[in-house]
Amino acid sequence: MKRLFIFPLYVGLLAGLLCTLSCNSCQSARPIVVAEPYRQISPDFNADSAYRFVERQVAYGPRVPGSTAHSECGDYLAAKLAAFGAQVVEQRADVTHYDGRSLPIRNIIGRYNPESKKRILLFAHWDSRPFADEEAGEERQRQPITGADDGASGVGVLLEIARQLQQQPVTVGVDIIFFDLEDWGQPSFNTRQVEGDWWCVGSRYWSENPHVEDYKADYGILLDMVGSANATFLREDYSAEYAPGVVEKVWSTAHKLGYGNYFPSQRGGYITDDHLPVNRQHRAPSIDIINLKRDSQTGFAAHWHTLTDDMRHIDRNTLKAAGQTVMEVIYLEK
Repeated sequence: MKRLFIFPLYVGLLAGLLCTLSCNSCQSARPIVVAEPYRQISPDFNADSAYRFVERQVAYGPRVPGSTAHSECGDYLAAKLAAFGAQVVEQRADVTHYDGRSLPIRNIIGRYNPESKKRILLFAHWDSRPFADEEAGEERQRQPITGADDGASGVGVLLEIARQLQQQPVTVGVDIIFFDLEDWGQPSFNTRQVEGDWWCVGSRYWSENPHVEDYKADYGILLDMVGSANATFLREDYSAEYAPGVVEKVWSTAHKLGYGNYFPSQRGGYITDDHLPVNRQHRAPSIDIINLKRDSQTGFAAHWHTLTDDMRHIDRNTLKAAGQTVMEVIYLEK
């Protein structure tokens, strides 16, 4: 008798199984839509070329404003922009710094399609810090750094982008600016701190006195410390505050290109950098692509503001990730 009651259950299970198989068969017959891989439209960013541009700057030695290395490197940068087809404009001025001394600044500007109303601003600082104040020991702290990553890497990437712009022009206007005197803020060993804004002096000067009257760009991208291995370009908070759409544009492009490991979605905190005066003076809603470290006491890589910031920390893969991403964003513009 028990079998009589159990038998219909088996029949029900069998019918259900057949129905499931039938439904699965129907589903498998439907066409499967596979997303096409992203097709890059910009030229291939040459990381070897960018590396050589970084190396050439470092070969001059510390590019401290007022030094021979600074003067010679500035001449080199202006000449390279001109050789790559840019209309070069220079800003020179003397500014009084926190310690009362007069310092020369030299902002170097390369313009592409200067007649175009739609403009993109790309920038980096080219000076290097006169103090290695994250070193241990007063004697080492007072030595200047070569700034391979902190300064030269961003400039190297932009020089390679300039080279590509000459070979394959874009229709929009592009302004490349190498800002001076970004990195001469008061050192940590200075016990008497002087009130004032002593960082990002060159970009603040330009923001208040642009090379074109009433200058405006659609948006701006700053590259700072974009050369070291395993860099993580976290979403810097001033960038998200002033230019959230630009952050989304750049980070989503990086992910499409396969550089999501370099451009994670995490926030990185507020960083005082050259994009800040550009934003505050409303010259362009600007973002900062900068290597930030959550597990670091300083928030930056271990070589930051030390004597080890040299070519041993420059990685071609990181230069490629930053450079290709920025180039793709530019070449997508119409």
